[in-house]
Amino acid sequence: MDYIVNNGGDGDQVDKGTGNKDRDPFLKVPTMSDEDGLIVARGETVFCVLNLFPYNAGHMMIIPYRKVANLEDLSEAESGELMLFAQTAIKVVKKVSAPDAINAGFNLGRASGGSVGDHLHMHIVPRWTGDANFMTVIDGTKVLPQALRATRELLARAWAADPANPGVARA
Repeated sequence: MDYIVNNGGDGDQVDKGTGNKDRDPFLKVPTMSDEDGLIVARGETVFCVLNLFPYNAGHMMIIPYRKVANLEDLSEAESGELMLFAQTAIKVVKKVSAPDAINAGFNLGRASGGSVGDHLHMHIVPRWTGDANFMTVIDGTKVLPQALRATRELLARAWAADPANPGVARA
């Protein structure tokens, strides 16, 4: 929650790639503790974080530290680690939550419907048969069966349990 609350600072973060100040929340999250930032795992060029406004429980995003809007502008290292983290996130959420399916993908650009259109991120969304419920239809409200911090801890613990998994995960 802390990364959407202004705790006295001006909210600007410094983009490690350009050195420019920015209000991009994806630049702020990696400066936070894993618990406060809802970070599941950290790599060299990307990190995995729970979505603060999830479509479903366990909805994660893989985000490059460097602010990049276009998939084709990722470095080879960023591209490779992003895909490795996506594969691991899918493996971990399957182990922890046993979803019926997974949606994985990008919203590229502001017009695509993403809320942070100028900082590329990949969504990993676990899905269950019949997971849309009446609350979403009636009031645009999402009912989640688990608290975000508890979900983060379960996913981070499962990520860290396999030493072959990339990055560092702290439960």
